Amino acid sequence: MTDGWWRPVPGGLSVQIKVQPRARRPGIGGLAPGPRLRLAVTEPAEDGRANRAACAALARALGLPASAVTLLQGVGVREKLLQVAGKPAALAPKLKELE
Repeated sequence: MTDGWWRPVPGGLSVQIKVQPRARRPGIGGLAPGPRLRLAVTEPAEDGRANRAACAALARALGLPASAVTLLQGVGVREKLLQVAGKPAALAPKLKELE
C-alpha cells in the first residue's frame, strides 16, 4: 500500500515532497525523482513560510484542514517529509490522484 513517496505510519501517512518556493504558479506538479511529490508555493523560504504553505497546499489538495498536515523533516531544505493525519485507507486513493 505504498508508491515509494508515501507510506502508512501510526495515525496517518508520511509523504515525501520536493518544494519549490517563490513559484509563479502554486500547485502540485506530479512526481520528482526520488520519488517525491512536486509542490510549488508562492511563499519564500523565509521564517518557515514556505513550509507552512506546503503543508497547507497538501492539506487543501487532499480536502483536509491545514492542521492535518505537519512537517516531520526538512525544515531548511527543499526535500521534506510531511505527515498527513487520517486513515491510510481513505488517504491513499487521494494521494494517487496527485501523481
